[in-house]
Parts: sequence; C-alpha cells; structure tokens
Amino acid sequence: MFNEDLKFAREQLQAVGFLGLDVDPTLDLVAEINALKKEKNAIILAHYYQTGDIQDVADFLGDSLGLAQQAAKTEADMILFAGVHFMAETAKILNPSKKVLLPDLKAGCSLADSAPAALFARFKEEHPDHLVISYINCTAEIKAMSDIICTSSNAVKIVESLPKDQPILFAPDKNLGAWINKTTGRNMTLWDGSCMVHEIFSLEKIISLMQQHPDAEFIAHPECEADLLELAHYIGSTTALLNYTKKSNVQKFIVGTETGIMHQMELSSPLKTFIPAPPTNNCACNDCPHMKRNTLEKVYLALKYEQPELLMDESLRIAALKPIQRMLDLSASFGL
Repeated sequence: MFNEDLKFAREQLQAVGFLGLDVDPTLDLVAEINALKKEKNAIILAHYYQTGDIQDVADFLGDSLGLAQQAAKTEADMILFAGVHFMAETAKILNPSKKVLLPDLKAGCSLADSAPAALFARFKEEHPDHLVISYINCTAEIKAMSDIICTSSNAVKIVESLPKDQPILFAPDKNLGAWINKTTGRNMTLWDGSCMVHEIFSLEKIISLMQQHPDAEFIAHPECEADLLELAHYIGSTTALLNYTKKSNVQKFIVGTETGIMHQMELSSPLKTFIPAPPTNNCACNDCPHMKRNTLEKVYLALKYEQPELLMDESLRIAALKPIQRMLDLSASFGL
C-alpha cells in the first residue's frame, strides 16, 4: 500500500510541488533529518526567511551571498536548499555533479517572476552598450543573460568597482536599483520589478509604530520602497541588519524585512525587543508566502526520498555560471 502511495506522490510531484505523503506525527523530525544528513552526506542550506524550526536544523544559515558562497565550497554529495526556487537553481549552477533538493518546487519568488526571460531579452537588446547586473533573486535564464550577479550585500561595491562612464542595466528589483543609484550616484537603467514582501509595508503604520516606540530604531532592507528607506535609521542586507542589531546599543528595533530574520535576532540578542514592521493588509507582520511553503515535514520527505530534485539544462547552467562566478570573485576581492 505504501509503495502505491509513494508512486502516486511522485506522479503528482510536478503538479503539487512536493511529495504529498503523510508523516508519522510521533517522529522526532529533527533527529530523523540529522540521521538522513549523515547517511547521505547531505547538507542543509537555509535562508534567514525560513521558519525557525528549519533554521535550527540547517548546517548553514545565511542571506543570498553567504548561501551562494557556501554552495560553491561544500563537499557534501547532496544539498537540500531550504529557500526558494532561484536559490536552489544557484546551488545547482555551482554544483552540477551534486544532487540539489528543494522541499517544495512551488516555492517561487515574486521578484524573480517579475522578469520574464523573453521580455528581458528584448529589454537588453534595446540597450546594447549596457553592462547587465542582475540581482541574484532572478531565474537562471536571466542570470545567463547577465554580465555580473549581485546580492544586497555586495551590490554597491560591485557597481562602484565599474568605470563611472559604464552604462548599466540593473534587474530585476527597481527599489534596490534606485537605492544603489542614490548611494553610488550612478544612473543605472532599471527593470521594473519588485518583491511583494518589501513593497507592501505600510508607511503610515510604521510611522505610527515609531511614534509609539520613540526609543526604537527602524531598520530596513533596500528592497523596500524609497519613502520607507527615507525613514530608516539603518539600511542593509539581511545579514547586515542582523549584525547591526547585535552590535548596536539600541535595545528596540522595528524590523523592515521578512519576519524570518527575527528568529536569529532574538536568539542573538535575547534581551532586545524586535517589532515586525506591518504591511498594508490586516496582518501584524509580513511573511513571504513562498518562503513559508517549506516545512520541516517537507524537508524530511525531500531528504528521505531525494525528491523534489532541481534539474537544469547544462547549456543554461554554463551560461548562468559565468556571472555568478564573477560575483563570487569580486566579493572575495572586496573581503566579503
């Protein structure tokens, strides 16, 4: 009977995104996952926006730059990427011989989806003299059309490393691009894309929170819109925000990014207070529905049955590797 259930789950994998099998509720999932990692020489890479239980079982936790760097140097035979689809793609691009798993294939990214490859190819053709810098939050097809990949951790340094007269196309995040333009004094041409999580923060509600908590600092990710960034006491990548809260003497923060990072902030600074910046809807916090598709049960099933597996056309992988490698080399030269 179970073999039939497993066969059916595998047949439905592409449609539902994960193996729809029941998990024994009495299982100690953390112990089972750790045993499977050891048995299969597998590593779990998890983004800060994952739920706390997934973060706690990860071998490496980080933002996009740190995760890409870790994926590039791992000696594991298998990588389970607890994040979204483009992150698993990046791991596969860097590790063609390793099996790369994603707990849920439907864990996509609104920002990556905002740059369809065919439309971007036309956009690039319209600017033939421009160098293309793409934010890592994009599909492998967009990476393959890019000259350099960047993350929010290294974007400013990468742009500043280029000649001032070099025309640049920046994709897909217009908000991050606008912040880079303001920070560097450049005038990059921006693709009109954005992250659904960072675009629905409520300016009015954040101002109200700041008035209610005058002793708090508002910290924000540069994917936020410009009017929010104008309010921020500190702007930085997910890792930079975490590090800032560790080092700062301030005891209270309003956090303008996806709420998953607050798990690490609270672990690192248990005596400090972290308040999620509210969105425009009726929720008190702002979760990424794509990141939150992953669960500990899906992580366990993916490791146990080695599915869903991220597969990629080799010609696409090779084309996408070059700009990623350039990013990694530049980051190393910057000491990042």
